[in-house]
Amino acid sequence: RWIKFEEKVEHGGERWSAPHVPALTLHSLFQLRTYLQKGTVLLDLDASSFKEIIDKVLSGQPEEAELQPELREHLAALLLRQPWHQLTKSPLRLLAKLSLSPCQGRPGARPWLLHPEGPAAASLSFQLRNRFQKKVPPGAEAAHIAVGEVEFLKKPFSTFIRLRRGVTLSSLAEVALPSRFLFILLGPRVKAKAYHEVGRAMATLLADELFQRVAWQAEHREDLITGMEVFLDELTVLPPGKWDPSARIPPPSCLPSWRTAVPTPDGLSHGNGDLVAAEDGAGQGCPHSREELERTGRLFGGLLRDIRRKAPWYGSDFSDALHPQCLSAVLYIYLATVTNAITFGGMLGDATANMQGVLESFLGTAFAGSVFCLFSGQPLTILSSTGPVLVFERLLFSFSQDHNLDYLEFRLWIGLWVAFFGVVLVATEASHLVQYFTRFTEEGFCALISLIFIYDSLKKMLSLADAFPINWQYRLDNVTSYSCVCNLGWAGPQVLVRDPLLAARPVPQPPTTPVRLSKTQCLDQGGHLRGTSCQYVPDVTLISFLLFGGTFLSCMMLKRFRSSRYFPTGVRKLVSDFAIILAILASCSVDAALGLETPKLLVPSELKPTNPARGWIIFPFGANPWWVCLVSAVPAVLATILIFMDQQITAVILNRREYKLQKGAGFHLDLLCVSLLMVVTSATGLPWYVSATVISLAHMESLREESSTSAPGEHPEFLGIREQRLTGLAVFILTGASVFMAPLLKHIPMPVLYGVFLHMGVTALNSVQLTDRVRLLLMPAKHQPDLPYLRHVPLRRVNLFTIIQLLCLVLLWVVKSTSAAIIFPVMV
Repeated sequence: RWIKFEEKVEHGGERWSAPHVPALTLHSLFQLRTYLQKGTVLLDLDASSFKEIIDKVLSGQPEEAELQPELREHLAALLLRQPWHQLTKSPLRLLAKLSLSPCQGRPGARPWLLHPEGPAAASLSFQLRNRFQKKVPPGAEAAHIAVGEVEFLKKPFSTFIRLRRGVTLSSLAEVALPSRFLFILLGPRVKAKAYHEVGRAMATLLADELFQRVAWQAEHREDLITGMEVFLDELTVLPPGKWDPSARIPPPSCLPSWRTAVPTPDGLSHGNGDLVAAEDGAGQGCPHSREELERTGRLFGGLLRDIRRKAPWYGSDFSDALHPQCLSAVLYIYLATVTNAITFGGMLGDATANMQGVLESFLGTAFAGSVFCLFSGQPLTILSSTGPVLVFERLLFSFSQDHNLDYLEFRLWIGLWVAFFGVVLVATEASHLVQYFTRFTEEGFCALISLIFIYDSLKKMLSLADAFPINWQYRLDNVTSYSCVCNLGWAGPQVLVRDPLLAARPVPQPPTTPVRLSKTQCLDQGGHLRGTSCQYVPDVTLISFLLFGGTFLSCMMLKRFRSSRYFPTGVRKLVSDFAIILAILASCSVDAALGLETPKLLVPSELKPTNPARGWIIFPFGANPWWVCLVSAVPAVLATILIFMDQQITAVILNRREYKLQKGAGFHLDLLCVSLLMVVTSATGLPWYVSATVISLAHMESLREESSTSAPGEHPEFLGIREQRLTGLAVFILTGASVFMAPLLKHIPMPVLYGVFLHMGVTALNSVQLTDRVRLLLMPAKHQPDLPYLRHVPLRRVNLFTIIQLLCLVLLWVVKSTSAAIIFPVMV
């Protein structure tokens, strides 16, 4: 049987083989061409049953090849015999059968889909119960090929049939499918397996997508011959001395599209040929030259076009989220967003004297993200505080302190100017400049943000060694001499002493025995710890690193479980969809079982500003001179460049053609949403938000949609992304509600979330071509993969390009990390 690849019945007839690429003899193809030239070819035959087909075939022979009545009866009786199918059994059933009875397989069982021998009769009920049915893609049709040797024929009898419409031919096929093509070849006994090989050649032709188009559109026998000639032109012959013909070539990981194959023969390009040409042309030219980025020449023209494009999809943006995969995406991105809010909130608090802290980060993320998901053009984008914005905030606070300015009021005016400049950019359709961003810039920016995630997660883990120092001085041999007691000193128990000359006064008495108090109780009563083991710290750092590495590795392995060889497809897909959640739950369970005091997630539980000296509303006038509102326009220009680049580069990466997004982008609408949100977040003293590259890529990755059925040996086809607004909206609503979920979230260890951070950074870094080209720098030529660009560009040229890109990346990192970080957006 063939579905794109070939499967044989193994020796003994107990099981089907693994799918493999069909390997044909060249002689069998030449013989097949001869049979198509000399045999019967019936195109658009009108029949509704297999018996009717056979009757019309046998009665419609040309005069020179007309069969004798006796031969016709023999052929009809033979072809109408009930077929016998190779059963598709599960491994468990085979194991049960093996344990209950000895093997009954017949040696030398032939690999036919239809077997003219055997007493068993396949029924429609068997077809419907067949487990193989799940492997057949929807809309598929069956082609039937019957070949064999008979004694009563003196010369071969062959016929190729195409039915006018697909017809289900009773139990002729292994599974109940409509049929359109049939090929029959019967003849006298010959040496070797000549007919068998011709039948395999025809099956391989009909499994080829290009020949399928020819067979569908052919009007004459010559069209089929021409299609076969094209197939032979593209055929690759392997010399027998260099290759073992008995070896089975496994299916490739990625198949070439028939759209890029050789053109259809002349005269057969009608039908959907124009559609194919249009699809081929769509991917050419500038990587981002699309309708969304074309200028209209009118004020707000691009914005209005974005709104008109996205409005028809608004209802489906919520209905398309009704899938279990979206629940997994919500939980995964929620934990990543909470971790990001806490991390950046803590760093903002350190950089701004708690004028913005963790609580402000939670509330700002929830508000800005929810509004963006409801009204933006690309709701798959996740808004967050980013590294470049954090650098700008730190520099802004330092400038305010040095010049005795009120930081939040100064920041408010900058935010208002940035919002104004952003609206001007939207009105003038400045987002059309996005089409000039090349992959060079995209990869450099994405790699920078990914490296920031990786660096921050490792830096946070290494800082645990300071909070929980490893007890390097511990010696097992000295365990008997270790002790720690609470020494209350003069703050211990007191005795009331009465003096006849003085009033009664309490006199503290030193304890005669050590007081058994906990460390907290001892310190609360003013005592101090004394002993050789008082500085002992359980190795929290070690278990934290184990949780960190375990979570990261679990995320990677469970995410790849979809392509595992074990368990049914549904189980693998479910595990892969919920990989991050399963990894977090497993790590949390290990942490709870060990009971060590690892650092846990800290979530604020009260709705009040982190710094009590500020309120929730920032007033524009009061603390600073009046001219600050005008001077703020200068740093606002730099901030506008930063926001524009940070937002639009992320948008370009998310809207790449390879993600197969169907609902279109909204570059102008997204920039308007970010600009207007700047007004609210500046007026309330909340952090500024733009698209977060790494978390947004993780969001897209968690919503990958793949075909539910695939041919044996074929990887599931990537269909696109589940485009909707509900997952992002749910993530941000949960982020806001996290303030009230502190009792539950406090059990999640921070090393586990840092492991998720590392996974997101590594996954995003692996998604850029730069990573592959860096590997080429370290790889000998003979071990390098067969990448398309290596076929057309000299290796030294590729390496030079990579080195220049790496130098630019290093320069960006240095600029970001020094006092010159204010010019970082200009560098990008």
